[in-house]
Amino acid sequence: MNYNKLGNTDISVSEICLGTMTFGQQNSEHEGHEQLDFALANGVNFIDTAELYSIPPKAETYGVTEQIIGSWLTQRQKRDDIVLATKIAGPGGEWVNHIRGGNTRYTNDFIAQSLNDSLRRLRTDYVDLYQLHWPERNTNYFGRLGFEIHSEEENLTSMVDTLTALETQVKAGKIRHIGLSNETPWGMMQFITTAKAMNLPLCVSVQNPFSLLNRTYEVGCAEISHREQVGLLAYSPLGFGVLSGKYLNEQPDNARLTLWPHYSRYSSINAVEATTAYVNLAKEFNLDPAQMALAFVSSRPFVTANIIGATSLTQLESNINSQNITLSSEVMEKINAIHTRYSNPAP
Repeated sequence: MNYNKLGNTDISVSEICLGTMTFGQQNSEHEGHEQLDFALANGVNFIDTAELYSIPPKAETYGVTEQIIGSWLTQRQKRDDIVLATKIAGPGGEWVNHIRGGNTRYTNDFIAQSLNDSLRRLRTDYVDLYQLHWPERNTNYFGRLGFEIHSEEENLTSMVDTLTALETQVKAGKIRHIGLSNETPWGMMQFITTAKAMNLPLCVSVQNPFSLLNRTYEVGCAEISHREQVGLLAYSPLGFGVLSGKYLNEQPDNARLTLWPHYSRYSSINAVEATTAYVNLAKEFNLDPAQMALAFVSSRPFVTANIIGATSLTQLESNINSQNITLSSEVMEKINAIHTRYSNPAP
């Protein structure tokens, strides 16, 4: 397993990070424990979760993923062997109204409440990385295009107040480091410059989507990752699994997009055409399409960790083994040629 430093910290995290949002719906507690055991045995030391999980979010399964990880930590006594990351949910309307009665702002009180609840479910007294799951302000994330100005933004929690609240928890020993998620270049730089100016905690990572179908991170954020040591934790590196090619000719039983077809972010006409091209390229070079897609993400110099998710140990093993693949210059040239033809079909 390859390891990278988490931002400018002394923490080394595995290049492959185990994403856990399937635990509690697509995967049972037993299956979740099996995945955690297998990942750890194969060199993965980085585990990512969120209070929102499992996915899709609903009141009945809110926090269940953290509970499953917590029961595993209690049974295996492996807390010191992993780097554990979780996230606090931001504002989102009806789909997060079951979280703190819809009070999902990044204020001191709500950060304290959310963190303490996560620690209780995870059965630990600290997390290594605590992330803001998405911006509190109105901006582009979760595939939204265009930009709209909202008049109520004067009521937002200031970044100073949010960072101060996080600093309180860092000083209390409940958080080691902080990170962002689903952020824009402006948001990243505002958090960085505010923290430097006020001597508040610096974010060490940003968790954004990045894959062959969505390379928008390269446009504005990658340079920030490089120059400010805020590495990318790439999520959806397989575009909800579509880059494996499994959805091109059928709807597999119990697969995410079969169960929840409204998750259509990576299923547009252009995305399907791009996926077909990438799958055919992989076959041309006798590569597994999913492993090629994951190897591409891991090869980017601004990526700290590649967050994989699986619903079976077979998938998990294949995904982990992608870190053993080095893509040739010829494959990379052809990947970039496809990207030129289908630029970011699923932002």
